Amino acid sequence: MSVSEDRTVEPAVQPTPPGPVIADPAPLGLAAFALTTFLLSAVNAGWANTSTGSDWLGYAFAYGGLCQLLAGMWEFRNRNVFGATAFSTYGGFWMGLGLWALLVAPKAVGNTAGHDIAWILLAFAVFNTYMLICSTAVNMAVFAVFLTLEITEIILFIGNFAGSSGTVKLGGYIGLVTALVAWYTSAAGVMNGLRGRAVFPVGSPFVK
Repeated sequence: MSVSEDRTVEPAVQPTPPGPVIADPAPLGLAAFALTTFLLSAVNAGWANTSTGSDWLGYAFAYGGLCQLLAGMWEFRNRNVFGATAFSTYGGFWMGLGLWALLVAPKAVGNTAGHDIAWILLAFAVFNTYMLICSTAVNMAVFAVFLTLEITEIILFIGNFAGSSGTVKLGGYIGLVTALVAWYTSAAGVMNGLRGRAVFPVGSPFVK
């Protein structure tokens, strides 16, 4: 998820000639994640009271889902297993959440929908935990994305299990911070890639 990440791997057999160089897909993946997270977090935080509350849904498929999944596939092409795993998984998260909202949520009764969301977020918090640990080998900006996302997921699954609107609202506010951190990291990838130097600092990895 970083232009500075080492993308080389030890070949299992004879090395093959390198293919065409492609642009770093990480800024796209981060931007797609940030925007969709912002839209849903604005709903959770109570900022979108005058809207339908479903403005995030289309973008869960088209941007946070599809564009992030494509970024993950291009990271496979770049031999970046961290970026490929992160973007592909969270692209699938947004698509899956969108399908749940369309197919399952309308039939939910009581607080069963909240419990569905809680189980989904708990499962992704498990995934995010080991990706947070792995992000210590990328850079501080990427680590900050996974750290704020981890806090968001934990607070939201607690709030949804408990049926606490106040806790969900707090999770929404932290989700907004997560989106801003991801947008900054995306912007850094674009600008630093354009200029060929660190215009927007992303920090060094904790583990080298």
